[in-house]
Amino acid sequence: MTIREIRKILAAALLTDGKHQNVTIHSACGSDMMSDVLAFAKNQPVLLTGLINPQVVRTAEMMDIRCIVFVRGKKPEADLVRLAQACGIELLSTSFRMYTACGLLYSHGLLEGPVPNE
Repeated sequence: MTIREIRKILAAALLTDGKHQNVTIHSACGSDMMSDVLAFAKNQPVLLTGLINPQVVRTAEMMDIRCIVFVRGKKPEADLVRLAQACGIELLSTSFRMYTACGLLYSHGLLEGPVPNE
């Protein structure tokens, strides 16, 4: 699934320049805890979160995440948008809550990343 398709499914606003909308995304990770993203995000997922701080973009950069979707209509400040663009990360904003946004993506075929053995 491409970032462009994710944007359409979630009726999301594009917050960055859109240069990377044709990037293919293979999985999804929904979390407001960046420690969980570091531990469980695999396979270049889209990150769905309600956090709008620089740590979200820095975590995404470390985990090779190419798209962040801010849920509940949240929109970051211009500095955060510029940081994401500099990192090659697309930012989207959807009015859906995280549970609904994840469910929509799952119902359209986007799966979670591999779950580690616990």
